[in-house]
Amino acid sequence: MRKPFGAAESAAKFGILEEMAKVLDIEIEALQSVRQQLSSEFEEAVKTFAACTGQIIVTGVGKSGIIATKIAATLRSTGTAATFLHAGEALHGDIGMVGPTDVVLAVGKSGETSELNILLRFLKKSGARIISLTSNESSSMAKLSDIVLNLHVPREACPLNLTPTASTTASLAIGDAIAVALMKLKNISESDFARRHPGGQLGRRLLLTVEDVMRKNEENPIIRVDRTVKEMLVQVTAFRVGAVSVVNAAGELLGLVTDYDIRKALESGRDLLSLQISDIMNPSPDVVFSDEKAVDALEKMKERNKPTAVVPVLDGQRKVVGMVHLHDLISAGL
Repeated sequence: MRKPFGAAESAAKFGILEEMAKVLDIEIEALQSVRQQLSSEFEEAVKTFAACTGQIIVTGVGKSGIIATKIAATLRSTGTAATFLHAGEALHGDIGMVGPTDVVLAVGKSGETSELNILLRFLKKSGARIISLTSNESSSMAKLSDIVLNLHVPREACPLNLTPTASTTASLAIGDAIAVALMKLKNISESDFARRHPGGQLGRRLLLTVEDVMRKNEENPIIRVDRTVKEMLVQVTAFRVGAVSVVNAAGELLGLVTDYDIRKALESGRDLLSLQISDIMNPSPDVVFSDEKAVDALEKMKERNKPTAVVPVLDGQRKVVGMVHLHDLISAGL
């Protein structure tokens, strides 16, 4: 009796890496084919999406539904109002979310999925425009659509040429292309993008300013230049930052005293308490401004061979409004 192939025997039967490379080649072939099929319909679809005063409703069934979910998510994150509508659930009440100002993007390779086409017939009556993404321009779905985006691929990567593989890759890529084109049309900026991703590192790097992370108000170590060195030492110790900003009566920065400056004064052999603050301070410290991006401040503080651990923060009038420590910026997740 013949034994079934084990993993090692199966691997010997065919080259795993060669098979994986073949799949990638087929999917690359599919993308190149779609690239050559780009036509005025694709441009018309993007303009229709851009002009939509409602939202983009992306729908599909099965694997096409999974792709539709991702397309909707990409549109939302890049500045276009969009949501995924499950074709089956829509026929049981969710169809009420679609209005005449919306545009529907239906994803389906064959264009003959019954529940999707039933949904599109109802949506067409609601007044919403329908754009289909399909490999079959003659399908029922295509006939129900205002714009048809032909996504024919030469073959699937599946050895039986049945499982959606190359076709779903092509759909996903076109979804990305539509989203990026819409970003360009809408002039979506880095700040716009960051506002939609405030929880991620990218959002923090683009949105956080020095003011958001600096030590301010009662946590801001600051002292007038005409105070005594003893008072200054108390300030440095109390705030546990290892530094204090030195200002004039108007609150303008005159210098910075750090632990290092105090050690230097002690090592000089002079009586520390007999000195003036101006004798100890660094009169030209590095500074940052409160409205700067926090990530830019971090780069400034790190760019020297010996990173600056703490810097005063100034406002537009060059008055001291805070202090920021290198650890504050790193702790902010930048």
